[in-house]
Amino acid sequence: MAAFQKVKVYVKESYDELMHKVSWPTWSELQSSAIVVSIASLIIAIIVYLMDLSFSSLLTEFYNLF
Repeated sequence: MAAFQKVKVYVKESYDELMHKVSWPTWSELQSSAIVVSIASLIIAIIVYLMDLSFSSLLTEFYNLF
């Protein structure tokens, strides 16, 4: 089988899988997932900010000792 034939079969099978075998989420499911990811990202960003702030203060106090 020539390389071109293999690529053609691969593209055809990929298209078939994406159109007929994959279960795509609905618009409302996508919106819900986006909200969850946004809130989780915000919480993680706040935690990292607070850790950075606390370590910065701690190291500033430590360096002021010397």
